[in-house]
Amino acid sequence: MNDNDKSLLSRLRKLIREGHYSPGERLGEEAVAERFEVSRTPVRLAFRTLEQEGLLQRAGKRGFMVREFTESDVHCAVEVRSVLEGLAARLLAEQGMPASVGEELKHWIQTGRDLLEKGYLLETDINHWSEINSHFHGTIIHAIGSGVVADAIARNNHLPFAAADSIIIDGDNLTREFKKLQLAQFHHELIFQAVSRGEGARAEMLMREHALIGLRYPELLGSGYS
Repeated sequence: MNDNDKSLLSRLRKLIREGHYSPGERLGEEAVAERFEVSRTPVRLAFRTLEQEGLLQRAGKRGFMVREFTESDVHCAVEVRSVLEGLAARLLAEQGMPASVGEELKHWIQTGRDLLEKGYLLETDINHWSEINSHFHGTIIHAIGSGVVADAIARNNHLPFAAADSIIIDGDNLTREFKKLQLAQFHHELIFQAVSRGEGARAEMLMREHALIGLRYPELLGSGYS
C-alpha cells in the first residue's frame, strides 16, 4: 500500500472504532469511494485488510459489512496480544539477542527518533509510525524462532484492533497523539534495553504495558498528563 491507501485504511478503521459505521452495516466500494473521493481500487484493498483485522466480514459474494464486536472484545484481544508479545520479549532476553536482531531493532528505534525529533506530528507521519511499530514488534516476535508464539499472535491479530499495526492515530488531535507516540517510542527503547541486558521479567512487563497504550493512555494524555 502507498501512503494514500494507508491513510484511507486508517480513516476507515477510526470510523469503525468510533461507531460511525454500525455493526451489521453493509459497506459498498462505490459509496465509500465517493465519500473519500478516491477510486474503488484503494477501497477494495482497504476492505480486504479490514477483513483480515476482523473489522469487516463478507456479506454475499462481493460485499462487506461491519463485524459486531464489543468494547470488552477489543480489550480482551489486546490483553491477549500483550501476554503473547510479553512472552516473546522475555524469551528473546533469556535466549540472548543475536547481533543482527539488535541492529534491526536499533534501526527502527532510530527511525522513530527521527520521526519525532521535529516535535510535532504531520498527517503523513501516521503511516510512517505504523510501519515503524509493525517492524519493531515483528522483529522481536520472529527472532525467538517459535512458530507457536508467532502463530498464536497471527491468529489473535484477526480480532478487532488486536494487531500492533492496527493502531489508530486521531488526525484531529495530533498534539495528543504526538505525546502518545513519544511514550510508545520510549517504551520501544526501554524494551530494547531490557532485552539487550537479558532482563527477561522486565522485558515482559514492559512489552505488556506497551500494548495497552492505545486503550489506557489517550484520556490521560488528553488531560494534560505527560
